[in-house]
Amino acid sequence: MTSGKTPQPDWLQAAEQFQNQLIQQWTQAAQAFPGAAQGSPTSPDPFAAFKAFMPQAGVAHPFGMPMPQMGQLPGMGDLLAQTTGHQVRFDPAKLIEIQNQYLKDVAGLWNQGPAVQPKGDRRFADESWGNNPVASYTAAVYLLNARTLMALADAVEGDAKTRTRVRFAVQQWIDASAPSNFLAFNAEAQKKAIETQGESIAKGVANLLHDIKQGHVSMTDESVFEVGKNVATTEGAVVFENELFQLIEYKPLTAKVYERPFLLVPPCINKFYILDLQPTNSFIRYCVEQGNRTFVVSWRNPDASLGHKTWDDYIEDAVIKAITTTQDITGAEQINALGFCVGGTMLSNALAVLAARGEERVHSATFLTTLVDFTDTGILDVFIDEPFVKMREMQFAQGGLMPGRDLATTFSFLRPNDLVWNYVVGNYLKGESPPPFDLLYWNSDATNLPGPYYAWYLRNMYLENNLVKPGKTTVCGQKVDFRKVKLPVYIYGSREDHIVPIGGAYASTQVFPGKKRFVMGASGHIAGVINPPAAGKRSHWTGPAGQFPADVNEWIDGATEHKGSWWTDWAAWLKPLAGKQIAAPKTYGRGKAYAAIEPAPGRYVKAKA
Repeated sequence: MTSGKTPQPDWLQAAEQFQNQLIQQWTQAAQAFPGAAQGSPTSPDPFAAFKAFMPQAGVAHPFGMPMPQMGQLPGMGDLLAQTTGHQVRFDPAKLIEIQNQYLKDVAGLWNQGPAVQPKGDRRFADESWGNNPVASYTAAVYLLNARTLMALADAVEGDAKTRTRVRFAVQQWIDASAPSNFLAFNAEAQKKAIETQGESIAKGVANLLHDIKQGHVSMTDESVFEVGKNVATTEGAVVFENELFQLIEYKPLTAKVYERPFLLVPPCINKFYILDLQPTNSFIRYCVEQGNRTFVVSWRNPDASLGHKTWDDYIEDAVIKAITTTQDITGAEQINALGFCVGGTMLSNALAVLAARGEERVHSATFLTTLVDFTDTGILDVFIDEPFVKMREMQFAQGGLMPGRDLATTFSFLRPNDLVWNYVVGNYLKGESPPPFDLLYWNSDATNLPGPYYAWYLRNMYLENNLVKPGKTTVCGQKVDFRKVKLPVYIYGSREDHIVPIGGAYASTQVFPGKKRFVMGASGHIAGVINPPAAGKRSHWTGPAGQFPADVNEWIDGATEHKGSWWTDWAAWLKPLAGKQIAAPKTYGRGKAYAAIEPAPGRYVKAKA
């Protein structure tokens, strides 16, 4: 017996499942903090709360579109209550001001009639929006409501964290509900469909099916890239491996190298080849070209067999092991080391453990966009509080993995218009194929994390900021006290970084007691770091030698701008710390104990999450 309904095509069912997956990921990202995490059991539609503030049906006007109504604004409290987990209150004076401005703007919108233009937003910049009165009006109403929602979020009374959470969640609702995200409202996509006689829609469906198969939205043409073929191509060999990492040694590009080898510790939350994308923008290749005998940690992408690994395991059996192995291979009494992002945090822990043991294996350390003092963690702070961390600790009490895809989704939704909806619109509504871009290919190559490692990291750093409390934290059986880490340090922060805010990166100047240099670069977390000198892009800033006021803004006020990459400044800083020059080795590793295992970049980096 049949239901009488026409069965959906397989591809349509798959498309609906993929759409639901995207909505679920968006909802998790927008609600990944207490209060919002529970959601609304009576409202499974993640856009339901926002719909109350969109134009209501039944109110006529000359273009067939409803007018926004001021009466919907009181319902904003319900959305914000869901966001924070408790009822919120508004500043009465600000609320009256917002209401008056809203009514004024509504009247202005009405009076403009068909002449209304959605200005100041690149999502509606194409002329097709302005040439379509219904589309332009829809966009203008959306922008008005969006401004009002954010003004209301700013009017919430509460502590700084609550207000930040409210702003974050409301911004997620606003970005997800833009009319540009829907074919029924996107005039540019409709115009393209007509001009191509439906070919763009067919291509959009093909793109959707492709992304369904790979499990994530395409940000670039991933078919163009292959690790070891046209990314991560600097010549070298794996000279050591254990269950957590491979150690890669790179072939010297100079006749002589400095006697102190150089070890890079990248973040284990990503793959190391962000430092070795193309020959023209490879930081690893640049290090080799400067005459450094260069080694890098290539993290294993954890599977279920590593689900029990802890922070201590990664410090002892990976970072410290990489340091001692680099010493064994080169015969050096000391090495120079660099840590990037979480890799820098891990390197700082390893240095503190070694200092507590009375071992001075590292001569100097470089920290790139690294948090050691977690007072200023930027937007990521909205996710972290006691209930959230306890939930993660319970989740991983018996081990398990934090999926790389979940981590990648969270980071993408920190900038949803740029890293999510932009590609949904381009790939599916317009039927466009994103161009090849090595950085975005790397960004889509997610890695897992062991759950116990992740939960410990959340509590001791993001929640309790224990690292900078001398003796508070125990790592590998040693009390962490950075006052004992007296080696020279180079600290770099990116001015527009949303992962490690410039203030968070600068805070390390107040932690390490030895000689230090702080440099600020332009741009963000990745683009600021990956800035080769030959490109001649961006600027960097340096301050007066040895002067590190507590407030980063005071340092910035006294800083001097220099055109171009910070890489040359760093190379000049490292040179006198690298020791004398010696003949470059002609083989990888050292004897049978550290014979070459396989060519770089090795097999660990090729494993998918």
